[in-house]
Amino acid sequence: MEIGALAERVRVSGNLKFDVPPPAETALVAQLKEAFERADAGPVLVCGSTMEGEEPLLMRGFENVLASHPRALMVLAPRHPERFDRVAGLLQQLGTKYWRRSEWRGEPVSGGVFLLDSIGELASAYSLADLAFVGGSLVSYGGHNILEPALFGVATVVGASYQNFRDIVSLFQQNQAVRIVGAAELPLVFMELVDSPAQRKALGQRGLETLRQQMGSTERTLQALLELMGKGPTASRR
Repeated sequence: MEIGALAERVRVSGNLKFDVPPPAETALVAQLKEAFERADAGPVLVCGSTMEGEEPLLMRGFENVLASHPRALMVLAPRHPERFDRVAGLLQQLGTKYWRRSEWRGEPVSGGVFLLDSIGELASAYSLADLAFVGGSLVSYGGHNILEPALFGVATVVGASYQNFRDIVSLFQQNQAVRIVGAAELPLVFMELVDSPAQRKALGQRGLETLRQQMGSTERTLQALLELMGKGPTASRR
């Protein structure tokens, strides 16, 4: 096979990001599951990798959810550690009941925000979600990886700024496997999905199926590279 054709195979063999397995359950997730059960908490919204300017918009949507679902809980994970204190200050200013992960001792939580002021615990926390929002997308940042909630079949919402992951989001959008919203419609979409478990479940399942269809990219890319170096099956038939 010509080098140009093989190079094209490498290019289209898939996005290697799809081959990341779901993270193992962490001690925090196990503790939160127990705490949610004791508090009869739900629905649970996990809003991850949020950036400056997004938290006030998310809280506006969550306040609507709380009005109809007083035991709802948002797990809020700002992207950068230097913003943890500022986001806590915002929650305090809004009068929102909240718990900081760094100070939490396992007590029941519901009807407020669990501020995930830690590093490395967000990916597994998506497994707790009934609904997920992936940040950096309501502001002009370019978005973050929507595959983390998709690995758990969680219905996922993003804003319109997703150019950092354009190929992945566009694929999901083609399969109706993600909801893309503007800041003004975010509260309405939150309520729509929270109040429709069947719609929410279907959205999450389409996301998981889209991800599964793309798995195997690592193996396909490896085979194409081996052929390019003259070591693969095609090369051996010459």
